[in-house]
Amino acid sequence: MTTAAGRPSGRPAPLLELRGISKAFGAVQALYRVDLEVHAGEVLALVGDNGAGKSTLIKSIAGIHPIDEGEILFDGRRVTIHGPKDAARLGVEVVYQDLALADNLDVVQNMFLGREEVTGPLRALHETRMERRARETLATLSVTTIRSVRQRVAGLSGGQRQSVAVAKAVMWNSKVVLLDEPTAALGVAQTRQVLDLVRRLGEQGLGVILISHNLHDVFEVADRITVLRLGQNVAEFRTSETSQAKVVEAITAGALSHVPGQQEETSGATHAAFHGYNEVTGVVE
Repeated sequence: MTTAAGRPSGRPAPLLELRGISKAFGAVQALYRVDLEVHAGEVLALVGDNGAGKSTLIKSIAGIHPIDEGEILFDGRRVTIHGPKDAARLGVEVVYQDLALADNLDVVQNMFLGREEVTGPLRALHETRMERRARETLATLSVTTIRSVRQRVAGLSGGQRQSVAVAKAVMWNSKVVLLDEPTAALGVAQTRQVLDLVRRLGEQGLGVILISHNLHDVFEVADRITVLRLGQNVAEFRTSETSQAKVVEAITAGALSHVPGQQEETSGATHAAFHGYNEVTGVVE
């Protein structure tokens, strides 16, 4: 038996589901009828070449770009997201590639920036409670490399900064966390720290959408992989049932359901020649 949405009746509704999402900027069709879903406790990797529409899709979910067509469902009910505050109220948090952290503030101040807790008639900052919550959140995520939550972010390593950004995202009763290239420009040890953190988010029951060009990272932590090409879905894989070569083939030559009118797409072989896959680094270049 299936539900009205075509899902097996015994399977729970996704935490987040996108149906037929389209978005254009003038004559440029950035997204065309994109479908996507992520379940509780699942890490979904969103991959594609530069210009595939990954960032536009993330910003549409976050309420930065209003969608032109399609629908968004959260916990099985249709929702309308007019801005980032709407997304946050639903339990959707985004960690962008630039992390959006203030270097001159400490860990606690960054985690509560714009959401400070106050006390008393004078509404003074409740420093003790915020510090305690920051420590508890970092401990829940098993972040042990930060010596003090009163340390300024400017003095943290790349991996530590990423940990603070993720902890900031999950502290507010989040259900879905979107991570945009969380391991970009990190060293080996810092990458390991962040990948462990991504895996723990899934283990704690959150839905995680991970954008990454590094397929080694994707295959290490993702349960499923969705491939975008020129703003369209071209493939979906279960990580345990596919290979990096098949994912690269979809990224570079996946069949389009709609050919953009303003551009003639080169053949898959020609496209792959300019956007190669480095087997050593696991990165689509």
